[in-house]
Amino acid sequence: MKTAVGKSRVADHVQQIPRSGIRDFFDIVQSMKDVISMSVGEPDFVTPWHIREAAIYALEHGKTGYTSNLGTPLLRQQIARYVAERHGVSYDWQREILVTVGVSEALDIALRAIINPGDEVLFHEPCYVSYNPSVVLAHGKAVPIATRQIDNFTLRADDVRRAITPRTRALMLNFPCNPTGAVLSREEQEKIARLCIEHDLLVLTDEIYCELSYSGAQPSIVSVPGMRERTIYFNGFSKAYAMTGFRIGYVCAPPELTEAMLRVHQYAMLCAPVVSQEAAAEALKNGAPAMRHMRDEYRRRRNFLAHHFNRLGLVCHEPQGAFYLFPNISVTGLTSREFAVKLLEEKKVAMVPGTAFGPSGEGFVRCSYATAMEQLEVAVERIVDFVNNR
Repeated sequence: MKTAVGKSRVADHVQQIPRSGIRDFFDIVQSMKDVISMSVGEPDFVTPWHIREAAIYALEHGKTGYTSNLGTPLLRQQIARYVAERHGVSYDWQREILVTVGVSEALDIALRAIINPGDEVLFHEPCYVSYNPSVVLAHGKAVPIATRQIDNFTLRADDVRRAITPRTRALMLNFPCNPTGAVLSREEQEKIARLCIEHDLLVLTDEIYCELSYSGAQPSIVSVPGMRERTIYFNGFSKAYAMTGFRIGYVCAPPELTEAMLRVHQYAMLCAPVVSQEAAAEALKNGAPAMRHMRDEYRRRRNFLAHHFNRLGLVCHEPQGAFYLFPNISVTGLTSREFAVKLLEEKKVAMVPGTAFGPSGEGFVRCSYATAMEQLEVAVERIVDFVNNR
């Protein structure tokens, strides 16, 4: 929309931001009937009953008001306990933990708290769709580092080194990774940590999928010696505990950085919903058995799909985390978007074009296996027929 003199009423940096490639494709899926969706990264499980019951109990007992901007003491104490047990890193629940409206808000307020206009922020690609736009919205410069299928889409320290300039402010990590399911080995974490210390970089590590690791506990870069004081750690409840609609996440960081993020959070969001905070505290206290059950089911689905995709020639590595496969569809002669659109139109199976996650996603599609096995079995039959008839 433009004014009478032709000047746009939309801010320049907002005009640069494309619509989400995931959501654009999801809108197409929603307009069709009988589609098997492997497109959206949302668990097909219902939030475990005891977690829902905690939310109900909170409502029934009138817990419907504001909380501290930082979050309830109970939840922050549970977060501090969890992070110490999971990663061996201690945080002061009163000064170093902030509860947010999902990890998306945590990422936004962190970037706005640390970036000066023109600062560069490195991130590995293919990556979650919001990383690049979030940097732009904070008036920074987003600098992607391509990862490769030959490396199972992990990030290499040598590639990070080549991307660093005098303007580099921070490095964003997401392991296990959406959309590739890649993980980052301890050896590579230590190499990257040395670079960050050498160049005085901050690290923003999004570990929303850390509990969905299939080869043992995924280590966090925050636990590498010398990294706690320069790392902003994100986590949440949407994926591991099937709590997407609760919109609850958190961030852990040194006091100076937590205070800076709080200043943005308290004016933009005030506080996370109290009912969601009560449910999250219950998830951390008693949710591990249900989480492990869901993780075991995701592993079964991963094995099933990876086997059939590789047999079909849609080569994909076996992801060690999250609940996505990222098969290479180049054998079909189609682009990522052509493959996804034709598969949807002809076979009513929805996947996301790899280009939704950055240019280096061309030649791939993201396939979510957070979908019931019965649906996946039917989807595989349709995909086999689709590929064999190209």
